[in-house]
Amino acid sequence: MESSFAEYILAERDWVKKMEIMYYLKKKASLFFDPSVVFKTLLLKLFLEVTDLEVEQNLALTANLLCNCKKTENPSDLSKVQSYAKDGAEYLSLLGFQDKFCRICEEVNRYSGLKPRELEADTLELVDQFGGMLLVRPERAAFKVEDAVVLLEYRNLKDCDNLYLITFINFIEQMEKITTNYRSTLNAENNNAVGVSRIGRGIISEFAEEFNKISRQNALTMYDKEKQLSISIKTASRLYEMAKLAIEETETKEIQEEKKEKPVIPTAADIEAMKRMDEREFLK
Repeated sequence: MESSFAEYILAERDWVKKMEIMYYLKKKASLFFDPSVVFKTLLLKLFLEVTDLEVEQNLALTANLLCNCKKTENPSDLSKVQSYAKDGAEYLSLLGFQDKFCRICEEVNRYSGLKPRELEADTLELVDQFGGMLLVRPERAAFKVEDAVVLLEYRNLKDCDNLYLITFINFIEQMEKITTNYRSTLNAENNNAVGVSRIGRGIISEFAEEFNKISRQNALTMYDKEKQLSISIKTASRLYEMAKLAIEETETKEIQEEKKEKPVIPTAADIEAMKRMDEREFLK
């Protein structure tokens, strides 16, 4: 028996290959899937890896790729803005996804008012709200990481009971303390390798800078948009590996610092104990 699309994409555990599947689903079914979704999935992937939350990672990552499938590209259409998550959940049920998965996708925002909320939905909400602020839009510039953190806590999710809000904020602040030596290979003009090295930028700021560089390219034709999306998937994969390496190097340095020899400050008891040990050795 042929498997459903839901079984197919959930069975794929490699997050980059999941995005490749989404790339072809977009072409086949004309669903919403653009570099902003890739960027938010990159944030979610690192967040789940670093914090080890008690959520099903495969379910959360897949839901993050699909929860915007019915999103409109016209943010001024408020009725669509408020209904796209619900519309998407209904569509995903037709693709074979179970009720829990569809609820997670519908709860990426709170327009439906579903309660109790799925745990994975709170992680989707965080990267959707925060990640969106870091990306440049036609009507505004991108927010800096530190400004987006403040707005996330005191405006966007001020009256929401998101279980992982504080954990997420701590994660962002921790990642921004880890500087990178990422070597950009993307030229905003023509995608040529240019070897731009930006030393000292925090991990999340680096993520945002690279994706904003992608979004600044004028993707006017369908071919340009597909190429832009393909570039964003490859960029996400490189950035994730860069982040993991930077985190590991930082952890190694911290361990080495802890192991550095500290000044020996002996007490009288230490000296007496040494004398007793010496006396026992002399008596042998």
